[in-house]
Amino acid sequence: MRVLSLLLSFTLFSVRLLADEGMWLPMLLKQLNEKDMKKMGMKISAEDIYSVNKSSMKDGVVLFGRGCTGEVISKEGLLLTNHHCGFGQIQDHSSLDHDYLKDGFWAKNHADELPNPGLTVTFIIRMEDVTAKMIEGLDKITDESERENRITQRSMELVKEAVANTHYEALIKPMYNGNEYVLFVTEVFRDVRLVGAPPQSIGNFGKDSDNWVWPRHTADFSLFRIYAGKDNKPADYSPDNVPFQPRYHFPISTSGIKENDFTMVYGFPARTNEYLTSNAVDQIVNLSNPLKVDLRGQRLDVMNKYMSADRGVFIKYADKYSGVSNYHKKWAGEAKGLMRAHAIDKKKEFESKFQSRVDADPKFSAYKNLLSDFNREYATLKDIQPELDLYNEALLTIEILRFANGFRELTNGSIDLKSEKGKEILANQKKRVAEFFKDYYSLLDREIMTAMLKSYYSKSVKPVSPDFIAGLSAQATTNDVEVVTTIVFDSSFLDDEQAVSKLLENPDSAAIAKLKGDIAYKLAVFYFDQYRNVVLKNYNGVMARLIPMNRLYVKAQREVIPEKRYYPDANQSLRVAYGKTEGYSPADGVNYTWFTTADGLLQKSNSGVVDYSIPERLKDLIQKKDFGPYADKDGQLHTCFAASNHTTGGNSGSPVFNAKGQLIGTNFDRNWEGTMSDVYYDINQVRNITADIRYTLFIIDKFAGATHLVNEMTIIH
Repeated sequence: MRVLSLLLSFTLFSVRLLADEGMWLPMLLKQLNEKDMKKMGMKISAEDIYSVNKSSMKDGVVLFGRGCTGEVISKEGLLLTNHHCGFGQIQDHSSLDHDYLKDGFWAKNHADELPNPGLTVTFIIRMEDVTAKMIEGLDKITDESERENRITQRSMELVKEAVANTHYEALIKPMYNGNEYVLFVTEVFRDVRLVGAPPQSIGNFGKDSDNWVWPRHTADFSLFRIYAGKDNKPADYSPDNVPFQPRYHFPISTSGIKENDFTMVYGFPARTNEYLTSNAVDQIVNLSNPLKVDLRGQRLDVMNKYMSADRGVFIKYADKYSGVSNYHKKWAGEAKGLMRAHAIDKKKEFESKFQSRVDADPKFSAYKNLLSDFNREYATLKDIQPELDLYNEALLTIEILRFANGFRELTNGSIDLKSEKGKEILANQKKRVAEFFKDYYSLLDREIMTAMLKSYYSKSVKPVSPDFIAGLSAQATTNDVEVVTTIVFDSSFLDDEQAVSKLLENPDSAAIAKLKGDIAYKLAVFYFDQYRNVVLKNYNGVMARLIPMNRLYVKAQREVIPEKRYYPDANQSLRVAYGKTEGYSPADGVNYTWFTTADGLLQKSNSGVVDYSIPERLKDLIQKKDFGPYADKDGQLHTCFAASNHTTGGNSGSPVFNAKGQLIGTNFDRNWEGTMSDVYYDINQVRNITADIRYTLFIIDKFAGATHLVNEMTIIH
């Protein structure tokens, strides 16, 4: 197989580098990683981790929803993931009368478990290298769009062949920037129910203060259950469905771990870009991230203002706030970490080595001008990237504009709304309206609109605005966005659920004309069209040249510098990362230990900081040291631990294992300085953060009294 070309000489790199960096394809662990993993202390085999011939650990790991990982922890399909991964579902079931965000939720039996329409979990049935079939003849195609069309066509053919006469699904993922391809056959379950979640004060303890930060004391977990039809196969929700009987569920160890112990993370990391050039990293650090951090910070300030004043608004915006906040802090930490690791300089050193070898060997002549070509393209992108970021993080984040733009299908006149297709469109629009207003607060959006328009007009090199704004009022200029915002919200009916719903009851020509003439709709059409036809078009023009260059650069690196071991960038495909439990030093004179305890949680809760408020029952249990069987040998309750596993977004909820393949925790975060590992991995400062499984069990059992859930797990004391 082409993938096996990874079996190269590694003698110039330290064992330490090999052991900790990388997100590895589980089907290749035997060839590439098993020896190193065993040297680090692993007691199981690669076949135990991934096998198509027998039940293996891969059969207990799922893609949870569209962007997290989960793990099966009982023979009754009980599923463990992060609290922040299940947050949207917990929020959907919450109200002022049943505030599960504040109070938590624990189903007493199967009948109490709450369905979640649209939520899925996906198992990997098998993986297959299909590179030879995918790339055959592609070397003769020079046009990138034609190449993509050919790849799409072949992917469809191979997927169809792989799942013929089965209930499985499949997809093909590119590896190494499209130099290789892997087929994933999957099984997707569509009935997933909420079983349990701690109060947000426990599941998101520390909130913004601790997000992307070590030390942590967060029980970031929630519990769901997978349901299937009577045949144990995927089925749409039905009260007649039964708990899924999994092929594998993870045994849970309460024995604890020690410093420098082997750990392994199994999950679906979303996206990394480890093979970027120094130009790209420079733009991330000095151009893109600072602008995006500033814009998100402004939105968070507005959200916090209204959420702090009204619990109803808090519930509406809790999930949105979390999403905005998460990457706001991540991008700031990423830039800081890249600077501290001198990533740009180290990339340049690598490129100098690369160029020297290319210049010295005629067989590498095809790569001679590659780095200079990158210099040219990134010089062009330097003027385009800020405009893209201003649209994505400012203009297009204004909720009323995004909502208004969603009515385009109704207004284009190409579909008879009385036809079956038209009725379907109307039904979808009514559903969209209900979902939008469920989590919308007009006054908050109005203030965000003012802030985002101000930023756009002050930071854009060439800001644009529609001609009709000037005609709205003598004061309605781009220099007075408060007036523009006031006119939009006072004139538009699109922030009024009753008015919008009434229009959709009888969308005749007069109603459509009213919609098309609405000021918010007109403004949305202008900015979304400007984004698509100008800003995105310019960006895509550069990317059309960079994509094949990046593919060639990854290929070139593996040929020119073969002594380095290369793993494919994360792309939400199943991966294994491994490392060891260890602390780190975030700054001169500062050293962090590798684990935290409930004592630290109590210290934070006594600080008076609102983010560290905890329920009195939890405080009482800790003060009494009533930890049950979940205390460590030293009598302490360990809450979280840090290790050197290479993780990223998508690894949220991933199971973390000890050397025996037993579950010891749930991955939920990285340290702030280590967020730069999406671009550059530095063993000295990259740490993944895990909720110790013993703290999770303590919360379920001792705090919540949901002992029946613990009883269905396989616990190894």
